[in-house]
Amino acid sequence: MICGVDEAGKGSVLGPMVVAAVGVRSADVFCDLGVKDSKQLTPAERERLFPLIKKRCRVATVVIPAEEIDAIRREMTMNACVARAHAQVIRKLAPDIAYIDACDVNPIRYAETVRSHLGISCEIISEHHADNTYPVVAAASIIAKVTRDREITKLAKKFGEIGSGYPSDPITIAYLSAYIDEHRSPPPIARKSWKTVSAMLAEKSQSSLSAFI
Repeated sequence: MICGVDEAGKGSVLGPMVVAAVGVRSADVFCDLGVKDSKQLTPAERERLFPLIKKRCRVATVVIPAEEIDAIRREMTMNACVARAHAQVIRKLAPDIAYIDACDVNPIRYAETVRSHLGISCEIISEHHADNTYPVVAAASIIAKVTRDREITKLAKKFGEIGSGYPSDPITIAYLSAYIDEHRSPPPIARKSWKTVSAMLAEKSQSSLSAFI
């Protein structure tokens, strides 16, 4: 069996990161599906493909919430965190070969990092833009993206409009800013170890001090 591994939400400031692995006996199962890197598909296309991939393939996912990411980052870099999660989903499927979208500038080094967390015999093929090269990795990117989008929808029902959760999203930044203004601390769904949060807290603290003076 081969599997593809990818993640969604690595750089998000709000909400979880989701890592997914998709396992197949042959990549031929994707021939009539038209799987692509999730970023090249519309939300509707991803939702259409999601159940088809789950029906035809073995799928494993790991959802890592913001507070857990903050805790992990006290011990390791974000790339190491992703590598450990990649190893976790690979172990669930126990394939012969795993194709992974490298999160390190050095894909060979990244493969070694994943392998150090693996604990099973599996050939690791680590490449940049693997979701564009291997349909099985593209399928994993779709599973990860749809799963994360659904997690964000759940959070929005509880916390209000939070946008996509990424620092580049004005809705996300507006939500984060308003929450800090009201509560004097970041929301529980924020990655407090992110520079986006620390910079916003510092800016608001300085503004408050200036106003007081």
